[in-house]
Amino acid sequence: MNIPQSNLDELMKDPKAAALLKDQALLQRVLQSPDTKRLMETLSQKFGDQLQHTAQSAVHGDRQALSSLAKQVMGSQEGARLLQQLNQQTGEKK
Repeated sequence: MNIPQSNLDELMKDPKAAALLKDQALLQRVLQSPDTKRLMETLSQKFGDQLQHTAQSAVHGDRQALSSLAKQVMGSQEGARLLQQLNQQTGEKK
């Protein structure tokens, strides 16, 4: 995962994000989970070009595009369900 240092610093301010980034085993499980794969498929199908643009904007510090996309995803039944399941996975303790 290639995250610019300034964005990584911002992520590390969030306790949950910091814990996930520090726990390599959990991060691998989340990245390889069927829910993550399904979420990525859903994003690609529904938001194709917008997803690419949003990712590039986020890398350059534009959080508005990412926030807008997240709202759209959470507004769909499938997206909300997948995000909830991923949230539960990252909340698990070893």
